[in-house]
Amino acid sequence: MSVQRGEGARAAGKVEVAEKVTTVRLQGMSCASCAARIEKALAALPGVYRAAVNFAAEKATVSYNPARVGMADFVRVVKDLGYEVALERVELKLSGMSCASCAARIEKALAALPGVSSASVNFATERAVVEYNPAEVAVAELKRAVAELGYRATEAEPGADLDRERAQREGEIRRQKRLFLFSALFSLPLAVYMFGELLRWETMPAWLANPFFQFALATPVQFIAGGQFYRNSLHALKAGSATMDVLIALGTSAAYLYSTAVTFARGRLGEMVYFETAALIITLILLGRMLEAIAKGRTSEAIRKLMGLRAK
Repeated sequence: MSVQRGEGARAAGKVEVAEKVTTVRLQGMSCASCAARIEKALAALPGVYRAAVNFAAEKATVSYNPARVGMADFVRVVKDLGYEVALERVELKLSGMSCASCAARIEKALAALPGVSSASVNFATERAVVEYNPAEVAVAELKRAVAELGYRATEAEPGADLDRERAQREGEIRRQKRLFLFSALFSLPLAVYMFGELLRWETMPAWLANPFFQFALATPVQFIAGGQFYRNSLHALKAGSATMDVLIALGTSAAYLYSTAVTFARGRLGEMVYFETAALIITLILLGRMLEAIAKGRTSEAIRKLMGLRAK
């Protein structure tokens, strides 16, 4: 429920902002004076227009300016008084994250949703824990916010999908291994050429220095093995942010595209090509991604075993 009114409009009759009304369930009240204390504290918050607490129904109805105050503020005020806000808690399983900044972006986007009290994203376990007010936001909206950033979120089912999750992790490890081995296979001759140039090998085959041969090797690495960097970069740029994938895509593309132009310009732009630079950067980063996937799988298994030691 929202109406087009605003704090500024009331004061000066000029600026209008969206006024929102939300209802939250309260816990811990023992008398009408408890309700009066909560009502007074909520009404005193900057950006709150009206607050009404019903002791019998154990609910608080707050009319507020979402640009100045939010659910996290309401929860903090109620807890400071010694009471509790009855919020829903959901655990989301995330996929598609490649670094800690991805986790930070998801956490920030979830926390900014109306009705969300807190959001915590763990990159190692690929989980997000969100506390929210179901009267304002639904789990589907949480998933949609994650999808708009280019990642995927599904509602976790603790204890019910352990085998499926383990299979997914093993599948991701196999995928990263395949990409790394594919990239390494095509990059190996380029690495030999690079070390031959650095060490001035006199017996290095001439065909290794052929730019057309290097172009044929670097192209599959750039667009097949490195395709994930372009896809992730597109999602990041659509969301208005830059991630490590954007940096990788820009850096390797610059070296690859310049070298391609030099190769097909037949000497008009110079003779130096940098196909080996782009290919080896992608190969080394894929090696890191593979090791990261293995480490995350081991971390999840260790955490799961520790959770199994909890008292029933």
